[in-house]
Amino acid sequence: MRVDDFDFELPQELIAQVPARPRDSSRLLHVTEELTDAGIKDLPDLLMAGDILVFNNTKVIPSRLSGQRGEANIEVTLHKQETPENWWTFARPAKRLKEGDRIIFANDFFCEVKAKKDGGEVLLSFENASALFASLDKYGKMPLPPYIKRQKDGIYGDDRSDYQTIFAAAKGAIAAPTAGLHFTPELLAAVAAKGVAKTFVTLHVGAGTFLPVKVDDTDDHIMHAEWGEVDEATAAIINMVRQSGGKVVAVGSTSLRLLESAADEMGTLHPFMGETDIFITPGYDFRIVDKMLTNFHLPRSTLFMLVSAFAGMANMKAAYDHAIEEKYHFFSYGDACLLERNTV
Repeated sequence: MRVDDFDFELPQELIAQVPARPRDSSRLLHVTEELTDAGIKDLPDLLMAGDILVFNNTKVIPSRLSGQRGEANIEVTLHKQETPENWWTFARPAKRLKEGDRIIFANDFFCEVKAKKDGGEVLLSFENASALFASLDKYGKMPLPPYIKRQKDGIYGDDRSDYQTIFAAAKGAIAAPTAGLHFTPELLAAVAAKGVAKTFVTLHVGAGTFLPVKVDDTDDHIMHAEWGEVDEATAAIINMVRQSGGKVVAVGSTSLRLLESAADEMGTLHPFMGETDIFITPGYDFRIVDKMLTNFHLPRSTLFMLVSAFAGMANMKAAYDHAIEEKYHFFSYGDACLLERNTV
């Protein structure tokens, strides 16, 4: 399909720069054959007892670092772990780096350039791998997407906590699973009181979140792989819900992509551990997910392609037109929509 088919005009003022406070005060657009304006607190009323919410429990690491190679200032963002000590990163300016260079972030925190790829990717080796996460916590900044504007020091309000779900547990993501940002203990309790179950999978959100689609045709786009896990107990719980007639509700595109990667053609979910580069566009035959809670996504993005495949392109274009007209907030800190899978 033509990437131009997924383009739309979005007023800049609708790009959320801070999250709703409290988190569960976000708006919610319910997208079926009709469009219904609601709030995220209405989510329990839009689900049925016996359904299951599937969350991504990945934890965003403060992976953006500022350092020096000699007199040159270098900024790197870790995005994929190769070995305990080696990470692929995006570096700026990468052209100033060569193999063997040392980048110093602090007196007790430095690395060496091991390899380079096109597009600014640089493989860095950290000397003390066992202390890496502690050093990131001390010196790193949250890797906010470029459409969230901050001062040069990268500090604004509570991004360290705002850009993290309340159930984040497994360290490794460089972007938040943003549909999960809307949940509070109170909303989770209301969902449970409705008789809706919950479970967790892990997908470490990676480079693909930040990389634009630069080709003209979706067939030519190559997705970056991301590491994920569905354990045996989680697969069994979800399969049991499906067998009992309940609906599988993916909270976010990351949960959906992992579930679809781990499901077979008959709709049975299997344990999964490894990388997935699944790229979902209109025409994809969904195997397991019945509903999807997600934020509003960028034009021409793989995420807008995914939701168009899930709910139908015509439905999503109408939904986004409505959201723009009604001044919903878009992107990571924005509002949400609940999508029903298009079966036409």
